[in-house]
Amino acid sequence: MEQITETYKNVVIQIATPYSTGTGFYLKAPNLIVTNNHVVEGNREVTVEGVGLPRQMSRVVYNDARFDLAFIEMPIENDDMPHVSLSAAAVRERERVTAIGHPFGLRYTFTEGIVSNPRHIFNNIDYIQHDAALNPGNSGGPLINTEGAVVGVNTLMHDGNTIGFSLPSKYLNEALEAFRVGGGEVAVRCGACLNIVFEKTIEIGGTCPHCGAKLMLPTVADDFKAEGVALTIEKMLIKLGHDTRLSRRGPNGWEIRQGSAKINVSYHAQNGLIVCDAYLCTLPSQNIKPLYEFLLRENFRNTGATLSVNGQDIILSLLIHDRYLKEETGVKLLGNLFEKADFYDNTLVEHYGAKWRTE
Repeated sequence: MEQITETYKNVVIQIATPYSTGTGFYLKAPNLIVTNNHVVEGNREVTVEGVGLPRQMSRVVYNDARFDLAFIEMPIENDDMPHVSLSAAAVRERERVTAIGHPFGLRYTFTEGIVSNPRHIFNNIDYIQHDAALNPGNSGGPLINTEGAVVGVNTLMHDGNTIGFSLPSKYLNEALEAFRVGGGEVAVRCGACLNIVFEKTIEIGGTCPHCGAKLMLPTVADDFKAEGVALTIEKMLIKLGHDTRLSRRGPNGWEIRQGSAKINVSYHAQNGLIVCDAYLCTLPSQNIKPLYEFLLRENFRNTGATLSVNGQDIILSLLIHDRYLKEETGVKLLGNLFEKADFYDNTLVEHYGAKWRTE
């Protein structure tokens, strides 16, 4: 199983949009990233990132609300990406399965479970019911069997995370084949007649050529536009040289990379706070006193940003209240935080024995 999970670390993809985050997985034969429709719906492009896939924007080429499937174009050619197979066989009751994904922004979590119902029927669609934990962010990830084949796409959770539902691979296989026959052009499944309609065959006015229902292709989705405080934050980030399209983690969240540091910026409208946390590194196991003394000295010298320790993590934080937010001042505060985060993590590791954070 260890070899199987190592393989999936190379094909499971993190997906982020201005509205949500989720998981996808790469299939080599069709050269596509598979995910849930609800993860990417309403977006022409989404942010994708994985091992061997640097963070970048990529087109959504297929929406399927009926089966909650979507396909994303693989933005680069990478012959080193491993091949994973889709299982043609139905799962069995009490079969062991593993769900893989990125819940809560974590990377590559693997949760094991047992199939309790291989044919849970909902809305005339079969689902695999199992108890492998699914959490927000798992959506669109693969459900695999003990042989490492994909048996389903993780789609639904119920009753917290104790019961999960995954769309069987047979539906994915059917969609992939229809998409291939159509030439791999941008397409959408009609919610009325269930035919897959390609951009080149859609009727004038955006209607289905089979039944006349109104369709929404991925290519006609409106671009996301930040508003209010979020717009001000994005202007600040742009002035600091960051691509907000790649940084967005929901409508009021951004993940910034500055050198070796990762900084999470989030706006909490309910209390008016802009919270910026740079997770620098982790505490060493020995000789910690000099490190604490360094943190205290730096906090005495710093204005605005504060160094702290939470568990094993060393964090540099900045709080800004929205009522005092001005673009010019905000650029200076964030710029200072980003620079110090990149400086502090190197200093703490190289001179005080701290350890690099692993993701």
